[in-house]
Amino acid sequence: MDSDQRLIELINEGDADAFEILYRRYRDWVYNLAWRFTGSPQDALDVLQETFTYLLGKFPGFSLTASMTTFLYPVVRHISLTVRSKNRRFTSDEEMLSEITAPASKETQGSRSELAAVMACTA
Repeated sequence: MDSDQRLIELINEGDADAFEILYRRYRDWVYNLAWRFTGSPQDALDVLQETFTYLLGKFPGFSLTASMTTFLYPVVRHISLTVRSKNRRFTSDEEMLSEITAPASKETQGSRSELAAVMACTA
């Protein structure tokens, strides 16, 4: 099994299989860390994809000066926090609307019928 440093050398030389090995070696670690940051399995998958897309963009010319997890941790953290804050902005209104329930009374049913009739006339 090649070391991370050797895999990076191979990737810098254009070896796509070496990147796949590096991906398979760290994908579970990245996913689990992203899940802890985001609290969502779907968001963690998005972070996983973004993290390795970011890493791939570093090649050729990438040089690893620490362990791979030391390099990846701040990347995963930053992307996770960005995804989490972006999703909160877009889902907060939906969550609020789903929590609102209309009373189901006969009076409400009549109001809905009247509203539907008014809307049909104006359309």
